[in-house]
Amino acid sequence: MKIQILEGLDGAEAAEGLTVVIDVFRAFSVACMAVDNGAGEYLAVGSEDTARRLAGEKGAVLMGERDAVMLPGFDFGNSPTEIENEDFAGRGIVHTTSAGTQGLLAASGADEIITGSFVNATAVARYIESAGYDLVSLVALGTAGRERSMEDTMCAMFIKNEVEGYPNSFDALRTYLATIPSAAKFFDPEMAHAPERDFELCTELDRYGFVLRAEPEEADAVRLTRLEPSEVDHA
Repeated sequence: MKIQILEGLDGAEAAEGLTVVIDVFRAFSVACMAVDNGAGEYLAVGSEDTARRLAGEKGAVLMGERDAVMLPGFDFGNSPTEIENEDFAGRGIVHTTSAGTQGLLAASGADEIITGSFVNATAVARYIESAGYDLVSLVALGTAGRERSMEDTMCAMFIKNEVEGYPNSFDALRTYLATIPSAAKFFDPEMAHAPERDFELCTELDRYGFVLRAEPEEADAVRLTRLEPSEVDHA
């Protein structure tokens, strides 16, 4: 098995094989939490207009941000703290973000797409091992899919090490992540849209034991489906 690490939306567009689209701060940490909190149909969407339309058509919860700030009229932004205690049982979710959901849609050349974050990193590694692909693309999206953000790059390296049997030291890594530029917003009291609790939740290693697989819904949306790592069906 060959595992390659790619970066940004350009990397997503170039991804092949089994592709893991990684957004630690915060889209795919939020997605795992929302699904674990009972969300039913979960649509990850590119544009704001599509998100509003689909949420209206389906009566779904509307979540999302641009430049890390909740979009006007949305039910939630992109903060795991906001939804930590929210019961989504029986409710669908439509989610659009600056990086994460864009990356899922950009990875059009992939054979299969799953999301990645530290909150389910080991489950992602186990899924990669069981899926049987010769090529795996780990896409570290970074800030808005344009600039490298070390949380995504380090998550890709962490997953690669797990699959290849190299040691990881997450405690040291988490300490480092608190110092990187993309984490600064979590420690700035003026950034109410990015509470410090978000950093804690996004760096809670292996909080979840499942992966989220993206499957086509329409031109500007994919459906995220919860799978346990053992649930690999490529027949």
